[in-house]
Amino acid sequence: MAVHAQQTSYKPVAKADILKSTSKATINYKKIQANSTNSKVSLKENTVVEVAQLKQINTALKNGPVLLKIGAEWCGSCQKMKPILNKLATEYGGKATIMAVDVDQSPKLADYFGVSSIPDFSVIVGTENGKYVYMQQNGKVTRSRSQAKIVGLNDKRVFENVLDFTIKK
Repeated sequence: MAVHAQQTSYKPVAKADILKSTSKATINYKKIQANSTNSKVSLKENTVVEVAQLKQINTALKNGPVLLKIGAEWCGSCQKMKPILNKLATEYGGKATIMAVDVDQSPKLADYFGVSSIPDFSVIVGTENGKYVYMQQNGKVTRSRSQAKIVGLNDKRVFENVLDFTIKK
């Protein structure tokens, strides 16, 4: 994966520092776009943004941290998390972007992030040397998503704690 310039901190990325989408994710996005009447990325505050490619995540990172949920419509636990994500989107509007990937619609993104079970969550705070930087539950940053991911049903407070760490940084 190439980067226009290297960023050495975990602050939101500048436009020149945006990661490029992998070709696999872009191909998958084009397939979804053909079946969608609204293919534009909406980064509205107070809503959970559906994601189909890395470019959307990178665009949102310019405005602050991203809470990324990876799940599926058929996943009962994922559905139970929807009201929590909607509340977080409202409470953190303008400070963080809440985004969701559907593994059935975007399997290449699920592969990219190494998802093995859902729902799967992580908070992305920026990039460093062409890789995403994540906030862990203990407030430390890492480039290892496996150290920072949150899997399964969780209380809203778990996500608030991690998001609060990112906003204080």
